[in-house]
Amino acid sequence: MKIAFIGQKGIPAKSGGVENHVENLAVELAQKGHAVFVYVRNNYTDKNLMEYKGVKLIHLPSIPTKNLDAISHTFFAIVHAIFQKYDVVHFHSIGPNSLNFLIKIFKPKTALIATYHCQDYLHQKWGAFARTYLKLGEYMTCKITDKTIAVTKTLQKFVRDKFKKETVVIPSGVRVAKNANTNELEKWGLKENEYIISVSRLIRHKGIHYLIEAFKNLEDRNLTGGKKLVIVGDGFYTSDYVAELKKIAEVSKNIIFVGAQNGEALSQLFSHSYLFVQPSNFEGLSIALLEAMAYGKAVLVSDIAENVEAVAEAGVLFKQGDVVDLENKLAELIGNQERVNALAQAGKERAEKLYNWNELAYKIENVYKEAINRKNKNNRN
Repeated sequence: MKIAFIGQKGIPAKSGGVENHVENLAVELAQKGHAVFVYVRNNYTDKNLMEYKGVKLIHLPSIPTKNLDAISHTFFAIVHAIFQKYDVVHFHSIGPNSLNFLIKIFKPKTALIATYHCQDYLHQKWGAFARTYLKLGEYMTCKITDKTIAVTKTLQKFVRDKFKKETVVIPSGVRVAKNANTNELEKWGLKENEYIISVSRLIRHKGIHYLIEAFKNLEDRNLTGGKKLVIVGDGFYTSDYVAELKKIAEVSKNIIFVGAQNGEALSQLFSHSYLFVQPSNFEGLSIALLEAMAYGKAVLVSDIAENVEAVAEAGVLFKQGDVVDLENKLAELIGNQERVNALAQAGKERAEKLYNWNELAYKIENVYKEAINRKNKNNRN
């Protein structure tokens, strides 16, 4: 099959769940012998990189503003795709899907697939107009495509209830290996098993302010066990929020912002942490959470439905937005190495069983084949 991906910023992934998802899926499909093409933004992927692990990269410009970056790049990608002979065009995220009807109109024989990752309009960074537009994209994701993939059962139920549309649930996956090196940790003064980690974009709905407040409270009570809190990630048009986080954290020398990290540095940060915390108000399916589980780290997460589905009994939940509950759960885990070890093992086993990219790519490949076969049958009739 000849397969194109539209909607992501690019690959290799620097940050972001969608980019990580597309990178892993595209590489898996290329290794299976398919011709795979990923549309990438010039402001994200190195312009000199034309191929990545067997995946062809198509560089196109975008209008690099908060509201126009994604949609402008999507439009240029669709225009290019219309003149190609793709068997499958696979859109990611609800915003880019607002334009998927153009493939439907101009390439009616091409299988049109969408993956619903997250209800992006719930994110506080968007204004009223952007939220309305994202809801249009949600409609197009669920009603126009030949097949819609939901990354969680929670999203599947939402789509069924709101749009009377059946989706197939195929989650994101992870592919990691524990890193024995520790040289990258030295520049931040970190030691193995002596820090708690959180990895996310610094956007208000990610709830990092809850985590910082909870950790500060533990410091006041002398219950951190000498551990530090490491915040990995940068803002995304949210400089005010980033400044707010650093302001409330400045009284502590043990809260460390290391910025966005990837590759070797991120691998080491995950591998040698004591505990992973994800305090979000909203998520689709958190790639960082799945990675933490795959690295064999105990996880403490907010009790939103998507997190509950991801961790099941292999993690600890705290009440969303409740700093006191988060503080108490942190204290319990900091003081109980045995339980942390047991949770780490359970999480790793769950990640290997349910979030293995080789198996997930096979399922998505079957979705493509079913959509193509259905189109061919309809065309013959």
